[in-house]
Amino acid sequence: MHLDIWLLLGATLVLSAIIAVRLSHQAGLPTLLAYMGLGLLIGESGPLHINFDDVELANTLGFAALVLILAEGGLSTSWRHVRPSVPAAISVSTIGTLISIVVVALSAMWLIDMPWQPAFLLGAVLAPTDAAAVFSVLRRLPLPSRLSGLLEAESGFNDAPVVIIVIALSTHTGAPNLAELFGLMVYELVAGGVVGVAIGWLGAQGLRRLALPASGLYPIAVLSLAVAAYGAASLLHASGFLAVYVAALVLGNARLPHRPATRGFAEGVGWLAQIGVFVMLGLLASPGELPGQIVPALVIGFVLLLVARPVSIVLSTLGFKLSWGEKMFASWAGLRGAVPIILATIPMVAGVEGSARMFSIVFTIVVIFTLLQGPTLPLAARWCRLESDEQTRELDVEAAPLEELHADLLEVRIPADSMLNGVEIFELRLPPGASVTLIVRNGSSFVPEPTTPLQAGDTLLVVTTDAVREATERRLRAVSRKGRLAGWFGEKGI
Repeated sequence: MHLDIWLLLGATLVLSAIIAVRLSHQAGLPTLLAYMGLGLLIGESGPLHINFDDVELANTLGFAALVLILAEGGLSTSWRHVRPSVPAAISVSTIGTLISIVVVALSAMWLIDMPWQPAFLLGAVLAPTDAAAVFSVLRRLPLPSRLSGLLEAESGFNDAPVVIIVIALSTHTGAPNLAELFGLMVYELVAGGVVGVAIGWLGAQGLRRLALPASGLYPIAVLSLAVAAYGAASLLHASGFLAVYVAALVLGNARLPHRPATRGFAEGVGWLAQIGVFVMLGLLASPGELPGQIVPALVIGFVLLLVARPVSIVLSTLGFKLSWGEKMFASWAGLRGAVPIILATIPMVAGVEGSARMFSIVFTIVVIFTLLQGPTLPLAARWCRLESDEQTRELDVEAAPLEELHADLLEVRIPADSMLNGVEIFELRLPPGASVTLIVRNGSSFVPEPTTPLQAGDTLLVVTTDAVREATERRLRAVSRKGRLAGWFGEKGI
């Protein structure tokens, strides 16, 4: 009977969170606020009076959720999109993170009279941006690809060095040896990246050659490989968070069967992880202790937003040719979410003095400044003159393997705003070795003629050899964006 009740409550909570996603999306807010609000509502001060104070369990579940969120982020990130920004993102994730830690820590020691250890821990846990928060807000804004790629890659990279620093500060009674800490960080990041690349590449090669009996097994296999990268890196005392993100990035950009289905599955798992971890963190917080930390949270939050983040962005991007408008927006768009709150549980588990107060400050900062920054990002983009009216018309292409023929079957769905609408089959000018074999329109299928015009809402079945599959996808995307004269306009479909 108890299981039935808990299943009902769990399903109701998830459905409530999904409705909250819709409401927060309309308001331009990261969904984390709605989820944490649900946690506070059903917590010790809510009508259900659920008392959850197991910090160690919260830390474990939070890390597990973060692994899934990073895996979803890597799988849904386009390497072509972020590749030009990777050097700058690495600089911001390392040099910028260290600068932010020092500025926030010194400010906490001076302005709110915090001892050095919790002050530096506060600076460390507030340094990383949150992948879930960044993806949920920034991917709705038409930003320059260089800037959005920088912010997305940074949110995926910066968890790894911060976790190393927070654990080192939490487990040392005195000041840690800086040379030893630097060497440890270099090893963990390099080894974690190597593990991620290795498992991602080997997994992609295996999945491309292995015909699984059901399409639903491919998403499970891909996500399992990403999680395996975390475990393998952790066994080698390397950065598991960097490994899982890099492995997912490699897998998400490999030519795997059923890629859209895999991304959709990972996105669903990522949403579930976000719901679970944010509600849990809301339960963990003590509402009675939060009002007393509002003033310190405002002080440190404004130092982070107006001093630490801008200084770290400006100094860590020197030489990367970012405009001042892009630097200003990157400074304002450093959204915090579940990651700082999860990291704040590490010193609590280690028994660091003052860690409970630090947790309340971090929780308050995340809530207040997400409310401040999230809705104002579109306005900030306009002020920095970064918005673009160009809307990318992308195709949803899914591939089913035809191993014995060394070919793929592409399933192409034409969106409503695609310029494929009205284009005749022969005008696609697909490369030799590719052919539109079937069109599904209004529930009926037929074999097209060369002069058959395409319509919005059509689903095309395109057979293509391995050798020309990439060129076929590029050509379809190019025509979808610019029409039959895409080549004339210089559109390559990349």
